[in-house]
Amino acid sequence: MPRAVTLIRSTALSDVAEYAYAATAPADARLIFLAGSCPLNEDGSTAAVGDYAGQAVKALENMRTALAAAGAGLEDVISTRVLVASTRQEDLVTAWQVVRDTFGDHDVPSTLLGVTVLGYHDQLVEIEGVAAVLDS
Repeated sequence: MPRAVTLIRSTALSDVAEYAYAATAPADARLIFLAGSCPLNEDGSTAAVGDYAGQAVKALENMRTALAAAGAGLEDVISTRVLVASTRQEDLVTAWQVVRDTFGDHDVPSTLLGVTVLGYHDQLVEIEGVAAVLDS
């Protein structure tokens, strides 16, 4: 099945970043705007309390579920925003590494932010995304 997302890389920009700097989707693509994916269990409790990596894993699991409901998968994601409730760069990098490893070669444009607090009790990580699919 053809994919809608094209990742764009520029040799004029640093290759230190572990993601493409831009991405496009054709005009006939259906865009899917994802709410922030939270590390919540089915019963509404927060998963992996105190664990940045564990919460990133659960948030991505929930993102996959939301994408599937919209007829998409991680390979259809065109961009992400990773929010981490911490002032410590190490915590941000811990969450980011899970995201980076999960997306693998589909290294979409991403923003990593440290924030003061997130919406759920004991929540440390939230991951937003936009996806694009070609419906046949």
